Amino acid sequence: MNFSKQSSRLFGLIAGYKFPKFIQKIINQNYVNYFKINMSEFKVPSEYESLNALFTRTLQIPRKLDEGFISPSDGKILACSTTFLANEEHFAFSIKGCTYSVEELLKDNFEKEELSNGLDYINIYLSPKDYHRYHSPCNMQILSVSYTSGMLYSVKENYLQYISNLYIKNERVSLKCKNEKGIFWLVFIGAQNVGKIRFNFDPSIQTNAKNSHNFTRKYENLTLTKGEELGNFELGSTIVLISQKGLFNFQVKAGQDIKFGEKISD
Repeated sequence: MNFSKQSSRLFGLIAGYKFPKFIQKIINQNYVNYFKINMSEFKVPSEYESLNALFTRTLQIPRKLDEGFISPSDGKILACSTTFLANEEHFAFSIKGCTYSVEELLKDNFEKEELSNGLDYINIYLSPKDYHRYHSPCNMQILSVSYTSGMLYSVKENYLQYISNLYIKNERVSLKCKNEKGIFWLVFIGAQNVGKIRFNFDPSIQTNAKNSHNFTRKYENLTLTKGEELGNFELGSTIVLISQKGLFNFQVKAGQDIKFGEKISD
């Protein structure tokens, strides 16, 4: 087992431990203070029985959903662009100057013809201060899910510069989705200290597990409404949104902070 997975699993155990209430209160408040978390939409820090409960906090005040295609999560846009072809593969940028193969990222969760006309993409980085739940960006159908085992490198910007092809080296889960416009993918990338990537529609999907193995699973008539909760990260990570070229008119740019519920395309 690699060190990043060992440390992440250990951190997950600690984060899930319920300390005596007066100690947990101090831990939670220090965490909120250190990462400067805005708790105005959530319970007060002292009400969470573990760090993991704080990480995976739910909204107490429902978000207003903008019209159009919305962001599936809170986070920072690291890249937003169109893929380019090299050696008959589609490549995207994780950040400026650092690329990854879309085919490698999606593994067995695409048909070649679905990529033939090019792709648009957005990378959303969720930091430890962000709301860690993710939601359906539109009314959609989930066609299939693909799990790919891998490392758990940090996905912070400086690591993306330091480790080449980081996204395709890390553990990840991709959802192949469809709406009235066409096919798109949501890729959830594991990272250091991310205990789990969870999905409400299929609790059997296990990430950061001791005996993980790659798989692809298809679904029949699995639909979600816009804004419906998909699942959550335990701590922070990255969501990559990939769509067939021209399917959406993305209205965000690199460096921009985004919130779940905010419009990112018509």
